[in-house]
Amino acid sequence: MEPAVQLEDEQAAITRLRRGDVRALDVLVLRYQVEVTRAAFLITRDRGAAEDAAQSVFVRLIERIHQYDPRRPFAPYLVRCVVHEAIKIAQKRERDLSMDAGDDGVTLADLLPDWTSDPAGEFERDEVRRAVWSAMGQLPPKQRAVAVLRFYLEWSEADIAAALSVPVGTVKWRLHDARSRLQKLLAPVMSAALTAWLGV
Repeated sequence: MEPAVQLEDEQAAITRLRRGDVRALDVLVLRYQVEVTRAAFLITRDRGAAEDAAQSVFVRLIERIHQYDPRRPFAPYLVRCVVHEAIKIAQKRERDLSMDAGDDGVTLADLLPDWTSDPAGEFERDEVRRAVWSAMGQLPPKQRAVAVLRFYLEWSEADIAAALSVPVGTVKWRLHDARSRLQKLLAPVMSAALTAWLGV
């Protein structure tokens, strides 16, 4: 029953927002802020930049809510907007990005699924996570975006293509290239579970 209520609240909030009630934005922010900020963080690799990307998109939503087709799911529309914003920020910051985790201590390790439940494998898990964080940072922002959408959010190639407004073939090429690069970069720490996660 709760998901139906949440969906009803979301649709009601969108309707109110379309009518000019900016207070309705609070419902959407509360529901999606964590998800879109995490997606933006994986692309920008910076917590502040990720928060800026998410905030920017939410603020622009007030002006652009009429561009959203209410017959379609809202979440993919919102994530697409955030991904585009995060790619722009990442491309702008690319020269200054460090291959290591930021000073805030948050790494990709906090956002990726655990590959093993064996407590004895904690050291290996940490090593793999650091390696994945570093490897993801070496991908160009557009490749990083498709990798995030595919591997972290588990979107289909068709959904990624629609979200990024590119042909499915472009998504396939970017994913193939991202997989190849990640496989090479991660070869020293590659495990069976990580190989399965990358689909290689």
